[in-house]
Amino acid sequence: MAEAVHRPGLDPQGYIEREGSLGRVGHEFRPVVAAARGRLLDVFGARLDSAYLYGSIPRGTARVARSDLDLLVALCTEPGAADREAVRVVGEALDDEFPQIDGVGVLLYGRARLLSDLETYDLGWFVACLCTPLLGEDLAEHLPRYRPDSLLARETNGDLAVLLPRWRERVSGAKDSEEARRSLVRFMSRHLVRTAFTLVMPRWNGWTSDLREMAEAFAAYYPQRAEQLRAAAGYGYEPSGDPVALRSYVDDLGPWLAEEYARVHGVKTPRPE
Repeated sequence: MAEAVHRPGLDPQGYIEREGSLGRVGHEFRPVVAAARGRLLDVFGARLDSAYLYGSIPRGTARVARSDLDLLVALCTEPGAADREAVRVVGEALDDEFPQIDGVGVLLYGRARLLSDLETYDLGWFVACLCTPLLGEDLAEHLPRYRPDSLLARETNGDLAVLLPRWRERVSGAKDSEEARRSLVRFMSRHLVRTAFTLVMPRWNGWTSDLREMAEAFAAYYPQRAEQLRAAAGYGYEPSGDPVALRSYVDDLGPWLAEEYARVHGVKTPRPE
């Protein structure tokens, strides 16, 4: 019997290891993280259950003036419109103040939703494996450990078919703006590469957040689509406002990937509107 291949991102028991840590935050980004911590406490106070970093900054791969600051905030109760406006203002202020980041994204949820059965293999997994604790209680203590299996694949990225109509609307709305198209290329490239990777993740049997490594893992199983994924991975790091890329995402690669994903893993459990 052939020896099993040891893939990255897994512990010796085959569970996905949590990526990132505060210790990996680069020197240039530490003032940004400190400011984010303080402002979230100022805004939410006792209503703040926990807050997390995710993305390239806690992974130690962020690039000065090129990478964004990604935060996830959990409130003790379900957030309302005023809470969403508050985090928008915080994000804009941080982006304006710190030139070493290129944008701020904040995900905002209530504790109950993050720990719900419905979100165990989506948002729960995201918190437990891809988020680095910044403030408050670590909700990972209440969540299971995760393997790179078909259930996880389905519940994380099995909704591409639902997303595509909205993507087409956004592409149409951005046709006259180079900057808007560039933002969409970056967003859609990353989403499609991650979806393509989780399509093959159970067979590859590992985890990575590196877009180029994701594309290569996918290419081993779908060589006919390999160059498309490699190009998308490149755009995920160095986007352009190429309208041809956007049309190919919503008219070719996206529909194919959605159909193949449903065939292999099924469709994500519907969420309430």
